[in-house]
Amino acid sequence: MSKALVDVLRKNYENLLERVEKACLRAGRSLEEVKILGASKGQSEEKIRVLYSLGLKLFGENYVQEAEKKIKNLADLDIDWHFIGRLQTNKAKKAVAFFSTIHSLDRLSLAEELEKRARSLNKRINVLIEVNIGHEPTKAGVFEENLEEFVKELKGFPNLNLIGLMCLPPLTDDERKTRFYFQKMRNLFERIKPLVGEGFTQLSMGTSSDFEIAIEEGATIIRIGTLLFGPRM
Repeated sequence: MSKALVDVLRKNYENLLERVEKACLRAGRSLEEVKILGASKGQSEEKIRVLYSLGLKLFGENYVQEAEKKIKNLADLDIDWHFIGRLQTNKAKKAVAFFSTIHSLDRLSLAEELEKRARSLNKRINVLIEVNIGHEPTKAGVFEENLEEFVKELKGFPNLNLIGLMCLPPLTDDERKTRFYFQKMRNLFERIKPLVGEGFTQLSMGTSSDFEIAIEEGATIIRIGTLLFGPRM
């Protein structure tokens, strides 16, 4: 791997860590409370290897087919792979096999398929419910008014370990609106937590453009792509 690439990625990673630390300080939170997920869609295996060597151990993929190749080729690394894209029901079998955690559970039919596949592999898979916090018709996710009912339905799926919520808020340049959506997510998280119990600990929100606000509002996993990796292939 080229020294130039290593230097660029090291600088990106160090800059990100510094910004995460400052956001945690502003929020009165510990750095250990926030995990950085490298959103590696469209990024090379070489870049993943470099970032892993720099200390990043958590990576997220959006497409099962793209991820399958990477996960096999990087099997010598102890990476925790999460699935962060929209998951088609017919890809559930491979998703359960390749990932520790699915961030985008958004419908009962998918829960049923994940449960079936996890049971056949004798595996308990971590899931986060994707919430459509902006009620956007073009986006996946459970509406907040249906969330409690969905959580109750998931109690019938012993192989799905519900650990939290995920969102992708509406795109906007208005930081106040972004903060409003993240605050809504935090409030939802606190409301749902008693229904699930102690293992419900994760709030996956915030990307390259808004992760600092997300941290200030309680995110525990931030999903960072181009800010870490640079442009996609």
